Amino acid sequence: MVRVPDVRGRGLAALCVTEIVSWGALYYAFPVLLGPITADTGWSATATVGAFSFGAIVSAVAGVAVGRLIDRYGPRPVMTAGSVIGALSLVGVASSPSLPWFYLAWAVAGVGQAATFYPPAFAAITGWFGEDRLRPLTTVTLVAGFASTVFAPLTALLVENLSWRVSYLVLAVIVAVVTVPLHGVFLGVPWRGRPPPDSGADEAARTVIRSGRFVALAAVMALAGFGLYAATINLVGLLVARGASLGLASLGLGLIGAGQVGGRLFFAPLSRRTSPATRIGIVVGVGGLLVVAAGLTPGPVALVIAIAVLAGACRGMHTLLQASAVSDRWGTGSFGRVNGVFSAPTTVGVALAPAGGVLVAELVGGFPVGYVVLGCLAVTAGLVALRV
Repeated sequence: MVRVPDVRGRGLAALCVTEIVSWGALYYAFPVLLGPITADTGWSATATVGAFSFGAIVSAVAGVAVGRLIDRYGPRPVMTAGSVIGALSLVGVASSPSLPWFYLAWAVAGVGQAATFYPPAFAAITGWFGEDRLRPLTTVTLVAGFASTVFAPLTALLVENLSWRVSYLVLAVIVAVVTVPLHGVFLGVPWRGRPPPDSGADEAARTVIRSGRFVALAAVMALAGFGLYAATINLVGLLVARGASLGLASLGLGLIGAGQVGGRLFFAPLSRRTSPATRIGIVVGVGGLLVVAAGLTPGPVALVIAIAVLAGACRGMHTLLQASAVSDRWGTGSFGRVNGVFSAPTTVGVALAPAGGVLVAELVGGFPVGYVVLGCLAVTAGLVALRV
């Protein structure tokens, strides 16, 4: 008979692989394929990116229902179904004959994202490991942090030799072949399931979700997520404004990934030495100050990149804050449901971050001042976190 810890370890290993593939195919491939899509279809870049953002918003809404389903049935059926939906959605993206169909396909992709991205994986790990969840949570986010490292060049290689439509079909096959069997076979860790209706668990979950503290903390994480993600994803614009070449600016953006991984490695010792409120305040507040510093630093470019990489480390820790904020404060009861609601505003904030960062920069006269505004949003979120 297989021991439960062995089953949990295999489930964790499977999630490490499937998170890379799911994020890579359903998220990080799109920026690489955006140019070929607009060139082939004639759709504007704004409208095309809008479809992608629309899918992310659908993901936020669907995540609430996904959390409930995981509480009741466990991660295996939910994430397996999410993989199937994700693969089919990419087929729909690839075969979209018009912009409305493209939006519809990305809406379906949003459902697949909701059932395969971090929130359901975090719910699975929290249910499997309980009080020992921090190390496996860190592990899966560290490994999945390389999704862009793997899939950005892979997607570029595909589109250099194939059309963007065929590239998405290949990615759909990868999702189907890799994630469906791994979710279906290895996520069968014993699951407690949802308590009976008369157990009081539903009422306890509703009480948490309706509390002012919960609402305030969800708003803090969403505001911080928008500020940190908008700053890091738009680093190329800031560096070009500071005189960097496009190649050097792109290298700086790539180094953000290394910063995220480093930040996640630092999260565990930080957790052992701080309370949940202090932890959020430090990560978000320091991240915001670094974003402000990046906007105020005129040069040299290498110094701006170094500051941005440190801000990327805070962004990396923000993911683990999102994974642990609910369980640190309200325990693991009905975790999927509560965390699904908690994650929804941040998912929307992150979805709006790429275009939102550009809009902020346009409104205030450029990326340097825009970074100051974005950093101040994160600092404000950190100060509120300390109070709630």
